[in-house]
Amino acid sequence: MSDSPLIRILTVDDHPLLRRGIAGMVSLEPDMELIAEACTGAEAIQQYRQHRPDITLMDLQMPDMGGIEAIIAIRNEFPAARIVVLTTYAGDVQVSRALKAGARAYILKAKVNRELLETIRSVHVGHKRIPPEILAEMAGHAGEGDLSAREMDVLRLIAQGKSNKEIAAKLSLGEETVKSHVANILAKLGAKDRTHSVTIGLKRGIIGL
Repeated sequence: MSDSPLIRILTVDDHPLLRRGIAGMVSLEPDMELIAEACTGAEAIQQYRQHRPDITLMDLQMPDMGGIEAIIAIRNEFPAARIVVLTTYAGDVQVSRALKAGARAYILKAKVNRELLETIRSVHVGHKRIPPEILAEMAGHAGEGDLSAREMDVLRLIAQGKSNKEIAAKLSLGEETVKSHVANILAKLGAKDRTHSVTIGLKRGIIGL
């Protein structure tokens, strides 16, 4: 962290338009400066090491390395890193993963114009910020069973349109074992069928496209 009176910011997002928009907003603030940008998780780690920003704005869905993996890597090396997640996804599982990785705040990209600057200042002085609608989404699923790693593998393959037989071959499992996993997935997600389980999985951030 720097002794500079300005809040030094690193922006990580694979969309140049969003990075430009944030750069424009930050440039108008007397207490902030944008010191670096990155478009992948791996690049974010490099830029963090080089610049040691006060605040990092991190997208979750990026090529090469995703935001959550980048957060974990940065926080392992720099435990005091203050990272704000910017994403289009409000899914409770996605939020939980980001917070567990060490994110200090979560902002939906649709609300960046209203919430970003206030969130940066709040996190800079040590606070956490999670929007009420996201807290409500998390509370709505509290106590539900989490999918195991293998069940998430199966759900991703269901989302790709694979049959139980194809999933069994892909994961080197018996077909009856796959059927058991599918039944567990439907029960845990409260899904009516395979298609519904994929819809829920995408909405909650359990799987991504």
